Amino acid sequence: MAEPAFALIDCNAFYCSCERVFRPDLMRKPIVVLSNNDGCVIARSADAKPFIRMGAPYFQVKDTLRRHGIAVFSSNYALYGDMSERVMSVIEGMVPALEVYSIDEAFADLSGVTGDLERIGRQIRTRVLKYTGIPTGVGIAPTKTLAKLANHAAKKWQRQTGGVVDLRDPLRRDKLLKVLPVSAVWGIGRRMVEHLNALGIRTARDLADADARMLRKRFNVVIEKTARELRGTSCLALEDAAGAKRDICSSRMFGRRLREIEPIRQAVATYAATACERLRAQRSVCRLVRVGIRTGMHNPQDAKYARGVALQLPYASDDTRLITHYALLALEHVYRQGYAYSKAEVMLLDLCRRNEITGDLFAPQPPPETMRVMAVLDRINARWGKGTIHGGRVAANPEWAMRRDMLSPRYTTNAGHVWTVGAR
Repeated sequence: MAEPAFALIDCNAFYCSCERVFRPDLMRKPIVVLSNNDGCVIARSADAKPFIRMGAPYFQVKDTLRRHGIAVFSSNYALYGDMSERVMSVIEGMVPALEVYSIDEAFADLSGVTGDLERIGRQIRTRVLKYTGIPTGVGIAPTKTLAKLANHAAKKWQRQTGGVVDLRDPLRRDKLLKVLPVSAVWGIGRRMVEHLNALGIRTARDLADADARMLRKRFNVVIEKTARELRGTSCLALEDAAGAKRDICSSRMFGRRLREIEPIRQAVATYAATACERLRAQRSVCRLVRVGIRTGMHNPQDAKYARGVALQLPYASDDTRLITHYALLALEHVYRQGYAYSKAEVMLLDLCRRNEITGDLFAPQPPPETMRVMAVLDRINARWGKGTIHGGRVAANPEWAMRRDMLSPRYTTNAGHVWTVGAR
């Protein structure tokens, strides 16, 4: 049986790299990307990190960004999602099996692959950069946890490693584990670091050497598996595909405070339609719809209010029309005049697959044409663009929409934003 071998391919400063792909003039300019409503810094290029901390509120660091000539972008999720799919499809064509772990990283199973795995890692890195313009780091190891650490080293010491680190050699592995703090280990959060430090476990090597039974007894089986993985024993297999979600939430902060119910109705209808698209994409139906609204919670001068309510559907459904109707009924229950609302959310709960529904002779049944109508709706929007057909309550360009004053074009998903080259 072949020895296990995993590779973690992680995109470098992914959001910033996506902005640079279509802006060659930014290749040597530091970049940051902001969160929803241009709230705080959520991504930094390597050359921006010395000047701006992650999570810094934008209004506090505006002058610093301007002083150091750092380019600022609003989060362009349409662009980032499409570029992620392109990166993953390139990698998928080069490895036997792939687990997409997040928008910017994936685990590949290289067990049984013949040849120099470090060379294969460099080929992956080169091809992804050539085909998508996105730089990556590659970590290779006998376990997923070690592959994460190898990737960390590949990016931390990119000049020395060329962006690829192979930790299958025990001597090389031990050398790295001794210099990395336990906080660098995948899954070890700040609270856990404090507990481990109290036991004298300060480096990744210390955690690997710790007694597995003691770790399980004092903490949990996850920490025990992490320690075993650091020793080179594979405990975490590659996941072929993400399972269906048990609940779906669609939520956004408003671009401005809303006091009247009508624009909030538009927002709730929009969020319900988005949630229903995700529901149908995983071939599920829901039985329960929850709607919540709240005011801003940080301004001491504003009145505070937050409430949510869940309503049972007459039957399990993925019909946008039915779910939106019940979502708006729920909004009527929770809305109160006199407050400045900052956020609304729609949650679809009690999800199941269609073939998991037990029929009830006396319960209401969905109209027979529902599945066909929703299928046509999804096909049209898939072909001609999201929102081509939508419910009447959904506003095309609402005033309450998320604030994104520095949004870049959607180069790859909108025909009107296609990159053009021409003389001025």
